[in-house]
Amino acid sequence: MKVLISGGAGFIGSHLVDRFLNEGAKVIVVDNLITGLKSNIAAHFNNKDFEFINQDVCESLPTKDKVDLILHLASPASPFDYLKYPIETMRTASIGTFNMLELARKNGARFLLASTSEVYGDPQIHPQTEKYWGNVNPVGPRSVYDEGKRFAEALTAGFYRKYKLPVVIIRIFNTYGPRMRPGDGRVIPTFINQALRNEPISIFGDGNQTRSFCYVDDMVEGICRASQVNHSQPINLGNPREYTILQLAEIVKNLCQSTSQYKFLPLPQDDPQKRKPDITKAKKLLQWEPKIELEQGLKNVIEWFKKENQSILHKR
Repeated sequence: MKVLISGGAGFIGSHLVDRFLNEGAKVIVVDNLITGLKSNIAAHFNNKDFEFINQDVCESLPTKDKVDLILHLASPASPFDYLKYPIETMRTASIGTFNMLELARKNGARFLLASTSEVYGDPQIHPQTEKYWGNVNPVGPRSVYDEGKRFAEALTAGFYRKYKLPVVIIRIFNTYGPRMRPGDGRVIPTFINQALRNEPISIFGDGNQTRSFCYVDDMVEGICRASQVNHSQPINLGNPREYTILQLAEIVKNLCQSTSQYKFLPLPQDDPQKRKPDITKAKKLLQWEPKIELEQGLKNVIEWFKKENQSILHKR
């Protein structure tokens, strides 16, 4: 099988590259490296079953060989990134998604869209089910990502209805693991790096807002299973175990044996107060649910960041 992964040099994308290559697939990665890193996929550069195309998905993509499956993950995915690249984020969600869908249609390939829990906005229903249409500010600063992904979902659904293209839409909830960029603004790498340096841990608002954190290995398993099902409607993928941001900070501090204090900052505009997936559909359709507990996953990430920090110091 030949698999094309857009955004394959990114955090989740690169773990999917590992998975599919390990299972014997041929893998093409398309990534313009705006937020992805070559180092995430460097181990595969000499693999005859691996190809890297340094290109924006908003440009038409000529492929030499027929592809069987397209996983469309290309997009800035952290608030820091999509606020820094607002137009690029919307172009990727619109033009980039169209290009990937057209490529799938021409190849007769299956298509998986990596959408996001952000389509639910600041939800008024808790936990969030796939039937909930969301509560999104269409002109707020976060809308470039929220509405971009909502458009991408609508476009994917349109290709399914018009062309009978085999598609699946997954809504990814907060995911963490090795290869997260320390400066991407997401809460877990931020907390870990601040705690390891005994710096004040930055908490937005009062810290009582909640999130649900899924370890990347569990997420990759869910994505792989979703790529094989015939289901054109969205599927939530995430860990339904819910934590406040303060609880997360305390766990990270303890695991890092840190003396960090807390620094409370103003809550960003439209920041969701609650976030928790209802994964009933994923359990039924995919026979999937997360297995890795937060503390174990965090230990893995902390060790990875320690090694990364040592590597950076050594290079200096």
